[in-house]
Amino acid sequence: MLRHFLSVSSFTLLSRVTGLARDLMTAALLGAGLIADAFFVALRLPNHFRAIFGEGAFNAAFVPVFTRLHTAIGESEARRFADNVWTVMLVVQSLILGLAFAFMPQVVALLAPGFAADPEKFTLAVTLTRITFPYLFFITLVTLISGMLNGVRRFAAAAGAPILLNLSIIAALGCAFLFPSAGHAAAWGVMIAGVLELALVYGDAMRAGIAPRITRPKLDADMRAFLKALGPAVIGSAGVQIAMFADTIIASLLPTGAVSSIYYADRLYQLPIGVIAIAAGTVLLPEMSRLIAANRVDEAHSAQNRTLALSLVLGAPFMVAFLIVPDLIMNTLFGHGAFTHADGAAAGAVLAAYALGLPAIVMIPSLVASFRSRLDTATPAIVSLIGIAINVVLKILLAKRFGAPGLAFGTAVGAWVNCGLLYLLAVRWRWSAPNRMLLCSLIAIMAASAALALTTLLTDANIASWIADLPRFRSLIHLGIVATAGGFAYGVILLIGLKLLRVPLPLRRRKQPG
Repeated sequence: MLRHFLSVSSFTLLSRVTGLARDLMTAALLGAGLIADAFFVALRLPNHFRAIFGEGAFNAAFVPVFTRLHTAIGESEARRFADNVWTVMLVVQSLILGLAFAFMPQVVALLAPGFAADPEKFTLAVTLTRITFPYLFFITLVTLISGMLNGVRRFAAAAGAPILLNLSIIAALGCAFLFPSAGHAAAWGVMIAGVLELALVYGDAMRAGIAPRITRPKLDADMRAFLKALGPAVIGSAGVQIAMFADTIIASLLPTGAVSSIYYADRLYQLPIGVIAIAAGTVLLPEMSRLIAANRVDEAHSAQNRTLALSLVLGAPFMVAFLIVPDLIMNTLFGHGAFTHADGAAAGAVLAAYALGLPAIVMIPSLVASFRSRLDTATPAIVSLIGIAINVVLKILLAKRFGAPGLAFGTAVGAWVNCGLLYLLAVRWRWSAPNRMLLCSLIAIMAASAALALTTLLTDANIASWIADLPRFRSLIHLGIVATAGGFAYGVILLIGLKLLRVPLPLRRRKQPG
């Protein structure tokens, strides 16, 4: 399982690196003004719906059923089930796409009501969203095929597909002079990426001999089990997206630049989420489903504990860095061209607020696997809705006084509510069994995080005078020295802590008897 985790994480890291390059280019060309706000709304809308109908709900319902059929019955039954779902998804996504094109002005008005006060921004947002929305059609099909590939332990193509989105947008922005604006260029890059991603994963599925085909849909027992799990999963995924919709809606009512501040902060915030949390969920869910189907529950819980420990080991440094030096990070990475120092400070405040919920966010996919591996999608959905309700209420209360950082803080609190309830229920129902390794790893991580925070503060406070005479790349060198010093302190204290507590590294797997 560790090999697959590292494979997914590596491709996801490459995706985030290319995504950072994309965002640097976007920030330089679009800044944080009217065109940027319109494009980011156009980018977020298909991604919201993708998360509801695609990877969020779909994986929760599809992967356990497909994995069970492939493991317990055979490949032919698993393929028959996949063909059935593929055909239904083609029909549903075609209907959604047609309705979205017909009612796009109403959709934008509903989800970004503040844009209505600026006709130019509203018209541009509608135009760009019509260009980007077909991405939803393609990426939902990508998600189905990715679930099949993950179910047979082929993770590379699915994990690498998002890289094509970043490269496509970068290429389109490089040709921005051919379009009415850089926003139009980036929007076309999004749409083209959907075609490229589908071609990549479908090709890998053909090589594996599991490429889905159109068939006559049948409401058999497996399809009923899938739909039964899909309903609550859609509700749960929709709940998460409601909170993100709330960000877009409320931010559109704030002064120009708020939407962009949230976007740039979220892009950095999504780096550890993508590399750690999504990779953990992607690998752990089929692994736990397989082990539980084979009645090897103790091994399933052991795999979950290792994944939780590893997620926290990798996620803690990001939380500390985002809390201690958010302005330095934002201005160093994005402070070029149209992106000003004030834009960096505004986005940095949002990033720090997001960071408060990062440990919860990276743990949630591993905790959710306790339920989804047993085909229980209802409980995570209910828990998610409780967290979202608290999240949205806090956003409404805090946005007027604190602006965009208030929205991010609401997200952090909602994540901790979600994580805490999942943990309590999983332990109470004995669907999760935290062990000594996990507890001692947490103690070592906390000590290492304290060392990282202290080292970062001291280095950041003293480094400016050391590099004051450097003519160029001063901020990049500043950030590099701070990150190196802090990372070294974190790694040393973590290893010492694990050694003193006599705990094997979370990276290592103990051999199971027999």
